[in-house]
Amino acid sequence: MIQNTCCFNSPGGQLLQTQFWDTDPATGPANHWTVHGLWPDHCDGTYDQYCDENRQYKNITQILESFGRYDILDYMRIYWKDDGGNDESFWEHEWGKHGTCINTLDPNCYINYQPQEEVVDFFAQAVHLFSTLDTYAFLRAGGILPSATQTYTYNDIMAALNRPRGVNATIECYDGALDEVYYSFDVRGSVANGQFVPENPVGEGTNGCPMTGIKYLPKNLSSYPTPVSTSAITAATRMAKLF
Repeated sequence: MIQNTCCFNSPGGQLLQTQFWDTDPATGPANHWTVHGLWPDHCDGTYDQYCDENRQYKNITQILESFGRYDILDYMRIYWKDDGGNDESFWEHEWGKHGTCINTLDPNCYINYQPQEEVVDFFAQAVHLFSTLDTYAFLRAGGILPSATQTYTYNDIMAALNRPRGVNATIECYDGALDEVYYSFDVRGSVANGQFVPENPVGEGTNGCPMTGIKYLPKNLSSYPTPVSTSAITAATRMAKLF
């Protein structure tokens, strides 16, 4: 039996960086997807959730501020959005449901542990991965752009997402419209500082997407729960280079 699991993802196999395309109500910039989360996955379509009742934190903003990570927080305020307008609650949910189940972020895995530093590592890594995975640009390069009338095939979407990484992604649809993408990684080492290696998804299906006639709808900008200014987007884009 392996006693120390601080150096690899256990009991699951892959980590998924997941993204939303919210159109009504719309979230985030019109030409950018938004963060859903960072999830440990069992490679069979199942996952652990809510793994530590003692670390269901309700103060994500304060935690990031206490470690001086205003850069992460500012980026999240633009690209990690809740479609109901309550970003803080969404961040708490993602940490509590998924972050607490990433075994390499267990406090016992840290040397000279500072309380809640694993929370910072979770959001820092999620934001870093997201900043390297510009789904809008990937799809645009494949000739796939938001449209109220145009539809696309499953194979065309998958090819566009495969091209920049050399491995497949997983797509999810709601009512025939593309609304989520999952990017799969094998992690060599800890989530905090290990190497994330792009991999084909294992155990993930098409999640409701038809083979043809997939809609990729424009964002309904009049339905933003919170406005996003051009200057804020520009600042966040610059910050992405820091992650």
